[in-house]
Amino acid sequence: MPHTLCIETIAVQNRQFKNIEYHEARLNKTRKKLWGYNDYWKLEDLIKIPNEVSNDLHKCRLAYGEEIDNIRWEPYTARTIQKIRIVHHDSVDYSYKYDQREELNDLYAQRGDADEILIIKKGMVTDSFYCNVAFLDGEKWYTPKTYLLPGTQRALLLDSGVIREAEVSENDIQKFSHIKLFNAMVGWDLAPMLPIGMVD
Repeated sequence: MPHTLCIETIAVQNRQFKNIEYHEARLNKTRKKLWGYNDYWKLEDLIKIPNEVSNDLHKCRLAYGEEIDNIRWEPYTARTIQKIRIVHHDSVDYSYKYDQREELNDLYAQRGDADEILIIKKGMVTDSFYCNVAFLDGEKWYTPKTYLLPGTQRALLLDSGVIREAEVSENDIQKFSHIKLFNAMVGWDLAPMLPIGMVD
């Protein structure tokens, strides 16, 4: 078992996995890139939804390396986000969804009275602590090319044409009207959307 575990956080609603093919693709790519494993995991064959999981939205958190280390299930409650604090770190790296997030935790601790952070790396917008982000220019939504983590919801939204990739620098932020924060647990329609003035 590798010392470092990675995770997939999968939304389960009405006892059905959401976007499972995107999680499966990322997991298998991660296993090959980090550890050289060429076998392909079919997640629906490996994960059985427990009887106690109701139809309400639940989070399935799968930790893995060479093998599945553990699977945790919990009801999901959406976070309230009303203010976002800009933080800077020029070498932060979260290319893979590691189980340990010390570097990100340190940045999140700098949020002060805000509910969330927006991480700037070498002048470019990346992600928030929990989410990928997109910006509205009044008509179209753009997500930074300089993301930290290739989110599964992000991939789905790009594939479906809901969002587009763009270079977004810190100086560009005020050119947009709104910011939206989304991830595997927070679908696009329910994702928090804030006026850009709430990004400080």
